[in-house]
Amino acid sequence: MRPVLVTGGAGTLGRAFGRLCDARGLACRLASRAELDIADAEAVADALARHAPWLVVNAAGYVRVDDAELDRERCWRENALGPATLARACAHARIPLISFSSDLVFDGGKQTPYHEADAPAPLGTYGRSKLEGELRVLDANPSALVIRTSAFFGPWDEYNFVTSVLRTLAGGGGVRAASDIFVSPTYVPDLVDAALDLAIDGEHGLWHLANVGTTTWADLARAAARLAGAAADRVIAVAGRELPWRAPRPAFSVLGSTRGALLPALDDALRRYHATRTPEPR
Repeated sequence: MRPVLVTGGAGTLGRAFGRLCDARGLACRLASRAELDIADAEAVADALARHAPWLVVNAAGYVRVDDAELDRERCWRENALGPATLARACAHARIPLISFSSDLVFDGGKQTPYHEADAPAPLGTYGRSKLEGELRVLDANPSALVIRTSAFFGPWDEYNFVTSVLRTLAGGGGVRAASDIFVSPTYVPDLVDAALDLAIDGEHGLWHLANVGTTTWADLARAAARLAGAAADRVIAVAGRELPWRAPRPAFSVLGSTRGALLPALDDALRRYHATRTPEPR
């Protein structure tokens, strides 16, 4: 069986693709950054020839939003140059491609969910790099599928916001979270399943995928705490400017879609996260 080739295979999103491809009976090859530098055209061409995938998923990328302000060259290479290199190679080999972008391509000026046709206006280095990646991918490969998503959480890694909150509360600590930053969190298993469905259906172009719902970071932390039976009163709501963020964040970056709502409601996703996740020791 020809595999799905996943770049960034050691990261949160890449490992989730590995798990869910296996669950769906799809052959999958995870390539870590050390194994495949997506900005190296020769390495990309060699990987496509060697693995002969029917689908390439680009789960690689620079994800440290605040560090990007001081690490612009690397951020640009991983989020703009690399995806463009991969897109050109996939176009040449006629292999479908999925690449991922972010809600941080928007400036937060709207008070209703952003749709695919809304004009991007990123505030920081990370958002600018993701927008440039989108533009370059679709210019090099109009058949590519570019998915904007937001605020990952899931049961299989220790570093997402929801898991970090529950770990801190289980240890007796408190959590400071922004009460004035509105987002549409995305449950990683739902995102991966929907992305695979779109690829199998031959979809292309720009899509927004996030669980249906609008919340602040503080309200998300409290909702997760209540489901886990943790002390929600130890979630301290603060203004975003009081948090140690170097990069600017849009006050409102909720994603909606005119192409189709493919992911279930946020409340449903949080319940499934809680049912799947192994509880932290108390």
